[in-house]
Amino acid sequence: MKLAEKYGGRPADEFPMLFQRILQNIIRDVFRRRKVRSTWTTLLSAFGGSDDDEDYDPLDTMVIEDPSELGRTPEQNLDQSETMALIEREIARLPGRQREAFLMRYWEEMDIAETAAVMGCSEGSVKTHCSRATHALAAALKLRGIKL
Repeated sequence: MKLAEKYGGRPADEFPMLFQRILQNIIRDVFRRRKVRSTWTTLLSAFGGSDDDEDYDPLDTMVIEDPSELGRTPEQNLDQSETMALIEREIARLPGRQREAFLMRYWEEMDIAETAAVMGCSEGSVKTHCSRATHALAAALKLRGIKL
């Protein structure tokens, strides 16, 4: 909609570049405005996996539980909010393409084909970027002693 509203009078050959920039900006805005969902703590709890299997992605195999806060102590809520802030910082440190693929796949819940189309790359590249991002986040959290 933004492309049509603001840039409708531009030449058609500029549309792909403008669309990509608008999409990237929207993704960044959403990331800045929202807090990471409470499911991140459960999504990244599968630190394990086969190190020799590059296609293994623990986020694809996890079941998201109801993120209800009932029955939790204030200390548990504080721990979770600190963990969320750490995860947000680590996501921001990821290389651009990895962060973009990771956020589209797991934040925006796009499938691999949609993500590949938006990013302008192959589905295999999306899988690789997501896998590397997941492993980097898991390693960063492990280094900080976070056991989810």
